[in-house]
Amino acid sequence: MQLLFQKRIVLSLLVFLSFASEVTAASVFDIFGLGRSRDTNSLSGDLTQGEMVKGLKEALSLGVEQAIARLGVDGGFLTNLAVRIPMPEKLRSVEKTLRAMRQDKLADEFVVTMNRAAEKAVPEAAQVFTDALQRMSIDDAKSILRGGDDTATQFFRRTSSTNLFQRFLPIVKKATEQTGVVASYKKIMDKASRPESLGGFGKILDEVLGGPASFDVDSYVTDKAMDGLFKMVAEEEKRIRENPWARGSQLLKKVFGSIKR
Repeated sequence: MQLLFQKRIVLSLLVFLSFASEVTAASVFDIFGLGRSRDTNSLSGDLTQGEMVKGLKEALSLGVEQAIARLGVDGGFLTNLAVRIPMPEKLRSVEKTLRAMRQDKLADEFVVTMNRAAEKAVPEAAQVFTDALQRMSIDDAKSILRGGDDTATQFFRRTSSTNLFQRFLPIVKKATEQTGVVASYKKIMDKASRPESLGGFGKILDEVLGGPASFDVDSYVTDKAMDGLFKMVAEEEKRIRENPWARGSQLLKKVFGSIKR
């Protein structure tokens, strides 16, 4: 009986060795749940976390660069109806009055000046977005890759809005102070903050503007410039997601091609 048992053990070992010779060493480890240590950074296939972050930053840098190039030139805001900055709501009644008095040129100049100011400010966004990308974590990158069409844009909004405003505002302010009608408006607003300096006109301004005559045109332009920029960045992000094969390097294609929705 013992001899028969030993023969069975030997036979079993021979069968196992015969099977093992037909598989790779890695497969043998896997069969017994002893798989060799794998690259814990791997996300999809042979894509590592390092490649993922690098590829994503490359893609977003490209998108930001193109958005800035579209907006930071003459006509970038003014001729693009999707981002063109309109007369502020609080000044619509003033605009209506000007046009009724056949002073369309003044109203048009106001709008042109605001848009030109935004166009001058936008190039400052390059460094702000670069700083945001440098601070991007692996978790940020994963969320962006697996998120919706504007997840990266929302990341930029969350991490860059304050810095963008601080960089844009002085440029907008300088640009509006150098142009006739807006410069005149700002001077009037400055005096309106001291009603006694305008006499009865201060009260009229209050009534026309629907409240204290202290509308900040520079902050308005800065906010609208940021909105327009984020809108263009979102469009570029969507293009990259829809067609990564046409967006540049092999790494970029590999990263976006690895996404399984």
